[in-house]
Formats: sequence, C-alpha cells, structure tokens
Amino acid sequence: MIEEVLRYAGLVVLVAGSFVNLIGAIGLNRFKNFYLRLHAATVSTIGGTFYPLLGLALISFSTPGLGEWRFFMGGTLLTAAFLLLMLAPAGSHALARAAHRALIAKPEPAIADHLKEDRGG
Repeated sequence: MIEEVLRYAGLVVLVAGSFVNLIGAIGLNRFKNFYLRLHAATVSTIGGTFYPLLGLALISFSTPGLGEWRFFMGGTLLTAAFLLLMLAPAGSHALARAAHRALIAKPEPAIADHLKEDRGG
C-alpha cells in the first residue's frame, strides 16, 4: 500500500518538474534582458531538476525489486537534489553579479544600483 502511494507521489512530482521545465523554457524565449532570462533559467534548473530527482527518489524507495539498492539510489538522488537546491541559486547570483560588474548587461529599468554607488558612480 505505502509503495503504491510513494510511486504515484513520485510520478506526480515528475510531471510537476516537467511543467516547471516547460515554463522555464517559455521564459527563456520570451523575456527581454539577461537578468530575466537568468531568472527563468534558474527556475527551470531548480524546479525542473529538483522535482524530478525527488520524484525518482520516491519511486526508487517504493520499488521492492531493487532490494537494498533502493535505499542507496534514493539517498543518492536526495543528496543530488539537495546539492542542486543549494548551489544553483549561488551560481545564478554569481553570474548576475559578474555580468553587472563587468558592465556586460545593464538592468533595465534600474531603481537602485548599489554596485554602481559602491564604485563611486
């Protein structure tokens, strides 16, 4: 009984991840500047990869034919999902900061630009 619930919950989370990937792909095509596209890519990376990894972990925990390997696979998937959840926003922030400091992409419209103020501008 619990295996079926975990399996169906994993499938629902997998479908939710594909929906987030679709939304992120549409955002990458529709948004106008670098920062908005970076946001769409980060949403797609986090939601479109974290949810499927979580769903696959649930499915692997619910598959009795794998024996003891199901806990190893599920733990590995959960570890990868946790690392992705922690590191993807940091990488996105580093990309946005580097592009802004190198004056590659200007935020439009900029209400407050604290990095420009720190440089004395």
